[in-house]
Order: sequence, then structure tokens, then C-alpha cells
Amino acid sequence: MLIALLSSAVAIALCWAAFANPKIVPRGRQSLGEYAYVFVREQIAKPNLGKDADRWMGFLFTVFLTVLVWNLMGIIPFIQFPLAAHIAFPLVLALTVYGIKVYLGVRHHGVRGYLRGIVHLPGLPGWAYVLYAPLILAEVFVTSLFTHFMRLFANMFAGHVLVAFFSSVGFWFLFERLTPLGAGLGVLGVLMTIVMTAFEMFIQFLQAFLFAMLAGMFIASGLRGEH
Repeated sequence: MLIALLSSAVAIALCWAAFANPKIVPRGRQSLGEYAYVFVREQIAKPNLGKDADRWMGFLFTVFLTVLVWNLMGIIPFIQFPLAAHIAFPLVLALTVYGIKVYLGVRHHGVRGYLRGIVHLPGLPGWAYVLYAPLILAEVFVTSLFTHFMRLFANMFAGHVLVAFFSSVGFWFLFERLTPLGAGLGVLGVLMTIVMTAFEMFIQFLQAFLFAMLAGMFIASGLRGEH
């Protein structure tokens, strides 16, 4: 919980530093903040939401930045725990997106219209809906939620375990059981820790992007009332 509070404070501080006193010609922190904002708008919001992109930028930017800070906590010295590796955090965030999706779908199209928009497939024979409708409804209302949070959790958990394993190998053989053979294994463990940490930074950014992108897709499906 302390890491979660710290993550929130970091995300708020970053946005405050970048946007609290904006200039017409951005520099320094504002420039970096605008690069991040434009990235989310152009790569996540607009491709999925089109004309509704700017209305949802506050939410999508918050989701992206929150998940990114959660993930980066895994490489911060003395913390070294990506918050998304605790399943409750990505689950709650995914449930929030899911709730918004269903609310928008029902609000804009009604329950019947929303369900019809999801299962309707032009040209599909009527008898085929007996097989198709349950599958697509399960995908929209169950599978999509599960994969949304599970992808983030599984990647962060696995990456954290790998980095912890190789760093433990390096520490054990260099400091606890130092032998000629152990020294080689220890050095290998340290090198692999560096490599895996660099790779993990890429995965942390990628998973924040994918989580926010799926959030944009789900919101768009609610607004448009279709799968």
C-alpha cells in the first residue's frame, strides 16, 4: 500500500511539474509531459476513439501513467517491486474500465440495443447465432476482462521473478559461497540481472501501453455499442 501511495504521489507530481504552469513554447518538464500526452493521444486515443478521443484523454492518460509508474517501481532501488505484480491492483483497474464500458453501452444504446450490437453480424444465418452469440458474449463480458488484467499481472510477476532470481544468484555466489567456479556463476548472475532489468524496462513500458490501448478499445466499444 505504501508503494501504491508513492506511485500516486509520483504520477501527480509528474503531471503537476509538467502542466501546472504551461508556457506557449514548452521546455524542460513541460516538453516531456507534452510528449507523453501526445503519445497517448496519437497512439491510443485517436486510433480507437476517433472524434471522442479528447473527451477521454484525461482518463486514458491517467491509466497509462499510473500503470507505467506501477511497473517502474520494479527497478527503483530499495523498492524493486512492480505494483502490477500484485494481482489486486491490475484487477481493480481493469474492473474500473469494464464498468465504464458496460455503463456507456447501456446508457447510449439500452440493454437490448447494446447486446444486439455486440452479437449482430451481417450475413450470419439465424441458426448460427445459437453457437455464435454465447461465444461472443462470453468474450466481451468475461474473457476480455480476464485477459486485460491477467496480461499485465503475469508479465510483471514473471519479470520480477526473473530479475530477483538472477540477482540472488549473483549475490549468493559472489558473497555467500565465493569459489573459483562460484565467482563465474556470480558474475554471470550479475550480467543477466543487468540484461533482464533493461529488458524489463521495455516490457514495463509496453504493458502500460497495451493496458491503456485496451482501455481505449473497450471504451470505444461501449460508446459505439458494438464488439
